[in-house]
Amino acid sequence: MSAPIKANGFTNEVLDWKAWLDVVQVDQATPEQIAVLEESHPKAKVSDYYLFLVHQPEILRQRSTAFNAIMYAPGGMARAERELASTVVSRINGCVYCASVHAQRFEQLAKRNDVITQVFEDPHTAGTSAREQAISKFSIALTERPDAVNADTLRALREVGVSDAEILDLIHSIAIFAWANRLMLNLGEPVFPAAES
Repeated sequence: MSAPIKANGFTNEVLDWKAWLDVVQVDQATPEQIAVLEESHPKAKVSDYYLFLVHQPEILRQRSTAFNAIMYAPGGMARAERELASTVVSRINGCVYCASVHAQRFEQLAKRNDVITQVFEDPHTAGTSAREQAISKFSIALTERPDAVNADTLRALREVGVSDAEILDLIHSIAIFAWANRLMLNLGEPVFPAAES
């Protein structure tokens, strides 16, 4: 892993997240809550995020199913590009925690983080290729002004080789982070690693 990226309050470091409201205690969870936690994420039983959302287990189940299908389904847009879009959206929405997680995933998949540095510095100019630039610009446009997206906006993606199936994956990735970022931003806060002494 390369040196941590830190810019404008964003980082690719591993962060924790602390809920502002009461989370479900695992030892007091119902069998249904335990089942949903176990199927949601490998670390769900120690994550404040999942332990808060499991107050409504069926909603968490549906959220996890949709999220996993959008971000991990085979085919369509490359997973690294979905992670790039998610990082851009999280940067625009100011969600430090989500930006860090998806920056890490991009780096794991793409084996580089040059574009992540650019996203944290200025997402409006980010991208190491015309395709990445188009993905970043579209992610910003759909996040900031979804009412202004039109056929010309989509044409810019097609001109750099993004297929129609990839455009659909991209829109799903951007849209689910409109939801994910708002949950993270309004239910708790990121916890940064303790400074080394």
